[in-house]
Amino acid sequence: MSRAIYPGSFDPVTYGHLDIIRRSSAMFDEVIVGVLNNSAKNPLFRTEEREQMLVEVTEELANVSVISFDGLLVDFMREQDVAVIIRGLRAVTDFEYELQIAQSNRKVSRETVDTVFLTTSIEYAYLSSSIVREYARYGTDVSDFVPPYVAQKLKERFSL
Repeated sequence: MSRAIYPGSFDPVTYGHLDIIRRSSAMFDEVIVGVLNNSAKNPLFRTEEREQMLVEVTEELANVSVISFDGLLVDFMREQDVAVIIRGLRAVTDFEYELQIAQSNRKVSRETVDTVFLTTSIEYAYLSSSIVREYARYGTDVSDFVPPYVAQKLKERFSL
């Protein structure tokens, strides 16, 4: 059985993230979306809220599960018995950073860890969670960027 982890902050989940999740779910028997509880960041949504949003927007994908985690990705992978990481790339600048992380993960893991890079579909190449948060903060319609459930959560968060 082929299994992979798609890790990230997902603050909030965007159509770009969902594009990578859907495509990954067609490539692997099981995809775990790993929601990182990153103490170095100050997220808009709590880990539990981000996890719930992902559960809601991936419910039609039977082979996708959502699990939050703390700490190193390689430790989470070991706990989940997974050896493949999925990462989305929007531009060449993403590749340089992601390559460094992929090589580091492979070096520090005790098992073989491979990273599969998927280029984002062109219609989402510009999209990031930080852009969505910024637009939503000022009341801009973000329905082209996130699913309706997530757009509603953003409205509630910013009391719009």
